[in-house]
Amino acid sequence: MSSNVPYSLENEQQFWDELDDIVKIPCENQQAIDNALKTYLGYTAHFALEYLRTDYEWAKCSFKLLGSPLFRKHRSYVRRRMFGRLRKEQSTPRLQLVATVLLYDGRETQKVFEQMREEGLFVRLVELLKERRESDPLMWRICLDLLYEMSRIQRLRKDDLDAIDDEFVKYLFQLVEEDPEDIDNDPYHYPIIRMLLVLNEQYMVSAHATPTTGKLPDSNGPTNKVIKILCYHGTDYRTFGENIVLLINRESETCLQLLILKLLYLLFTTTATYEYFYSNDLRVLVDVIIRNLLDLPDEAQALRHTYLRVLYPLLNHTQLRRAPHYKRDEILKLLEILSGARSEHFAPVDGTTVRLVSRCMTVSWLKPVDDELKPENPAHRFLGMSLGSRGESSMSVVEVAAQSEKPGVMMPSRSRDNASANASANVNERGGVEIAGEA
Repeated sequence: MSSNVPYSLENEQQFWDELDDIVKIPCENQQAIDNALKTYLGYTAHFALEYLRTDYEWAKCSFKLLGSPLFRKHRSYVRRRMFGRLRKEQSTPRLQLVATVLLYDGRETQKVFEQMREEGLFVRLVELLKERRESDPLMWRICLDLLYEMSRIQRLRKDDLDAIDDEFVKYLFQLVEEDPEDIDNDPYHYPIIRMLLVLNEQYMVSAHATPTTGKLPDSNGPTNKVIKILCYHGTDYRTFGENIVLLINRESETCLQLLILKLLYLLFTTTATYEYFYSNDLRVLVDVIIRNLLDLPDEAQALRHTYLRVLYPLLNHTQLRRAPHYKRDEILKLLEILSGARSEHFAPVDGTTVRLVSRCMTVSWLKPVDDELKPENPAHRFLGMSLGSRGESSMSVVEVAAQSEKPGVMMPSRSRDNASANASANVNERGGVEIAGEA
């Protein structure tokens, strides 16, 4: 079949049948592979407007190739050809299909995204995102997802971060301010927000990475443009702040929780952004942090530490430091529980948790008016240490930046684990099966 596709189809089923035939063509040499790929791209591009109208249809088209003998037998060569196409292709349908194939292939095989970085394709995707949204919104979304996945799984190179200029970051923030195009399925501009969150993480990692060459860290590392734009133009981008508060309140995936916590930590420890959030949003954050800290199981120490590192500047630096002080008693009770002072249900507390709880206790409005009523500082009891009035650690930003989790891993939950255990016990009791530990 010619890649010029000089004919029409009778119906959609014939389109998919013909596509199956194209990717099943035996290919025993590079010339045959090149011809098959050229035909595959030309055919789909020719009929894209007619038969590829949704994300699902584009994904289906890409999986036809990824599941074919053509790809399974020659995947390394096909990937290299796709990298070249992404770098040079100008035709929107072909470019969109190449990006879609690489997106789904990379989600199955992480090294694809690593190879794309080595090929310099991060910069190419940034260029496409700067110019294609108005004319090709579906392809723009695919490129955004591809850029996010590349940024999520690996540390970007300096050249990659240099490709992100102030105007690009402001452009993403401005898109969040606009009414969502798909308000039913994406009311918060989630793909754009997570891109900004992962860029912030990349800047944090780059700024605090340990050098592996024996050289001193680069003091002229890339400026965190996400924080920079919020420092200078935060009042123009308040919707972004509102939406990340909504997301951290509703999101159950640990990966996104950590991305949000990293940004919150920097915002609450950067003077220019102390009061970026509305007061009501800060109160919601307090509620979320209290709820999640009480619900985390004992083994989720790293996540607990990250929440506590965010809690201190939230209480000490933002509008919450001014009266009336929101949920003071509940916060004190939480800190007492986390210190191990009044809980029979939590495992023995670790030293880092004690230190972070003690730091939170140095917040001026949490201290009791009457010294006689002042609770014992758990740091004294467990570690024999005292904290200055500032209470901040220079290592906190490094620790926050270092936390990560794979996508799809849900937030650990004490209540969910207990509910599952109770449900299993009930099933076993009804079925007459002995429960472990029972006589």
